[in-house]
Amino acid sequence: MKYIKTILRILLGAALLYAGIGHLTWLRQEFTAQVPQWMPLGTDLVVVLSGIVEIVLGASLIFLYKRKHIVGWTAALFFIAVFPGNISQYINEVDAFGLDSDRARLIRLFFQPVLVLWALWSTGACKKRV
Repeated sequence: MKYIKTILRILLGAALLYAGIGHLTWLRQEFTAQVPQWMPLGTDLVVVLSGIVEIVLGASLIFLYKRKHIVGWTAALFFIAVFPGNISQYINEVDAFGLDSDRARLIRLFFQPVLVLWALWSTGACKKRV
């Protein structure tokens, strides 16, 4: 079980690194579409800052083994913090990432809790208090 958790933690870290780099480069326009209109910061700034956070979280999930439970809680909180963007994409019917129907955007909403649980379980964060 320990090896499965380690592999899943590293995979989540790699996915966050990929997404974070995408925020800053080739996926920037797609991520821009997810920023809610009510955000007080500029849309591009939100995309850049969230990309930087994803890169830091991804690298931390991979390399900060001794502090992995803290990183797990931080990643879970990040996934919760960006969830309004997913809701906004659904409510405002914004096409991005190939999600070009209400059904596809709705189904995506159910994956955010999976990411939260993945971050907590793969890092053992549920067993340790921060």
